[in-house]
Amino acid sequence: MNNFIKASAALALMTITACTNNGIDDSNSVDLNAPINGSTSGLLSDQASPAYFQQSIGDRVLFLVDQASLTDEARSILAAQAGWLASNPAYSAVIEGHADEQGTREYNLALGARRANAAREYMISQGVAGDRLKVVSYGKERPLEICSEENCYAKNRRAVTVLSSDLTG
Repeated sequence: MNNFIKASAALALMTITACTNNGIDDSNSVDLNAPINGSTSGLLSDQASPAYFQQSIGDRVLFLVDQASLTDEARSILAAQAGWLASNPAYSAVIEGHADEQGTREYNLALGARRANAAREYMISQGVAGDRLKVVSYGKERPLEICSEENCYAKNRRAVTVLSSDLTG
């Protein structure tokens, strides 16, 4: 048994030392945020990119328990999304409605649809053409977090705006 412990310790030590840099030159590393052939498309610095939309404006709004009405924060995010869509007419969007795991599948599909439609209607009121916005409800079928606690539920009660440059009917 003593030899087994020594062998395990030696193996663990070799594994740890194998993961260290040991002075290896990292100059060939790739910056995944760097422009490709001078292009800025897809970078956060490119305000017309979907990456900018998702990270800087926000692609989702959250809802209170059993609600489809928009909070002030949700309206602010949706107004910014509408502004981005107005500046980028080549894009359309699908608004996905989601619910937490509480309630029946049927109820949550209907609630997700009400949430997606609330987001869509608000963006239309901000000047986005209705034919550029589609809705879909996933109910509780696509959770971000899986646990039976409020902090998980809160993340799952959402509407997510997914951009598309080729939305067909």
